[in-house]
Amino acid sequence: MSRTVSSWILSSARSNIILQGKGRWYSICIPNRNKIKWKLFFSKTCPYPAGSCSLDRTFSFPKAFRHTSTEEEHFSFQLSPAQINDILRAGELSHRTLDLNGKNANSVLRFESNQLASNSPIEDRRSAATCLQTAGMMFGVFDGHAGAACAQAVSERLLHYIAVSLMPRQSLEEIELAVEAMKPVRPILQWHRHPNDVEYREITSQYFENLRVYWQHLLDLDAEPGFSLEEAMICAFKRLDSDISLEVQAPQENELMRNIALQVAFSGATACVAHVDGVHLHVANTGDCRAVLGVREEDGTWSTLPLTRDHNACDEFEIRRLKREHPRSEEKTLFVNDRLLGILMPSRAFGDVQLKWSKELQHSILENSCDVEALNIYQYVPPNYHTPPYLTAEPEVTYHKLRSKDKFLVIASDGLWEMLSNEKVVKLVAGHLTELNMQKPPLTFKKPVNLGYMHNLLLQRKSKGLASLDQNTATHLIRHAIGSNEYGEVDPEKLAAMLTLPEDLARMYRDDITVTVVHFNSQTIEDYYRSH
Repeated sequence: MSRTVSSWILSSARSNIILQGKGRWYSICIPNRNKIKWKLFFSKTCPYPAGSCSLDRTFSFPKAFRHTSTEEEHFSFQLSPAQINDILRAGELSHRTLDLNGKNANSVLRFESNQLASNSPIEDRRSAATCLQTAGMMFGVFDGHAGAACAQAVSERLLHYIAVSLMPRQSLEEIELAVEAMKPVRPILQWHRHPNDVEYREITSQYFENLRVYWQHLLDLDAEPGFSLEEAMICAFKRLDSDISLEVQAPQENELMRNIALQVAFSGATACVAHVDGVHLHVANTGDCRAVLGVREEDGTWSTLPLTRDHNACDEFEIRRLKREHPRSEEKTLFVNDRLLGILMPSRAFGDVQLKWSKELQHSILENSCDVEALNIYQYVPPNYHTPPYLTAEPEVTYHKLRSKDKFLVIASDGLWEMLSNEKVVKLVAGHLTELNMQKPPLTFKKPVNLGYMHNLLLQRKSKGLASLDQNTATHLIRHAIGSNEYGEVDPEKLAAMLTLPEDLARMYRDDITVTVVHFNSQTIEDYYRSH
């Protein structure tokens, strides 16, 4: 199997003349058969480069495990099970919610998250936070394109914008008074981060100042803001995207901050954010990340409840929306080869000012910038670009009232959904939870207890495979997404091959994958309905 998988992947990589269509950017590639240069193709040929923000410091594969080129003499797909697990589990994050008494009265029991890179560095981002001045928890997945800069900025900022939108006037006034008096400000969010999740520390002060301008705007309203949660999420998405656009237009003496603003605005990101407050679940989606609910029916079977729509050329609602917003003369050019203006697969996204600004504004901003090519920003206007904006960051918001049979929510970037269907994902999570529960038998002791008896008990538990199971559900999904064979079983040889693909080849076969699984507390949900 190893020889079959490796030889097929390498031979197809070295002889194919068409890039398999999982990338976001529309392009045609005919690589040199003698020496493939996919990186060169992406940076020079593609209208919007797939290069990433030069300021990224996120984690990547250990170099000993991942090849850097298909031209290496001693190319091997061999990885030990321990090495496979090290790679797959490097980005694991988990958190269990507890109240002050050590008991869980939250409708969120716990969440688990993980990421696996295809791009180098990874362009996906994720966020999770508990609201400290309002109720609830938030979880976000952000899929970047043309670099990681926009996804990075949105992952740091969007949850704050949503939280501020939900705060009552009195709380906003208290924060503003504290800032004016240069006193410490009570935190708005408690972040739940992986140690390797990065921040743009160099520009944090500017981000805070623009967030302050937003809450000052809310205070300037004649009455209490009084947003519903849906309105708050929509307003936050749109305001942040507007700020991203305005920040790059504002005069900026600091070159580093100017460069970051340019990279953020000229790259892009889709976003899916869930807000959970008791039994109230809201999901806001812009683009083609996806949120799916796993439901256990009364007869013990599992069903799937999608809470988002993919915003792309395959969605009839999106096609009709864009046709309404642009002249009839552009109907045939709005989507070319299933991409917006022949360029972008998602039809909603943050950033991507190339599809939002006028030609004149783009030229003006880039003309006065430093070396835009060094920042992976190209002065390019798509064909048939007549009536911008063609792209919006406005989300669709879905509300769902949680029931005790709603067991978990999976939020993931499209790298997962390209590999696994909604139904398959729910089935995998449900099966994995069952396996974990079955393979954790209580250690029942017979008296008297001796070391030999304890040793036998531990050997029995180990023999049942507990040690080989992923404790993190998101890791389990990623393992199956890239390693499953035609029978739905993980093939170790295929898994090893997919994990050791060289950087100039990996993007042909899989995208970055980011997964967050939110597990609900059925007891808390049942208690809510008993008391209401």
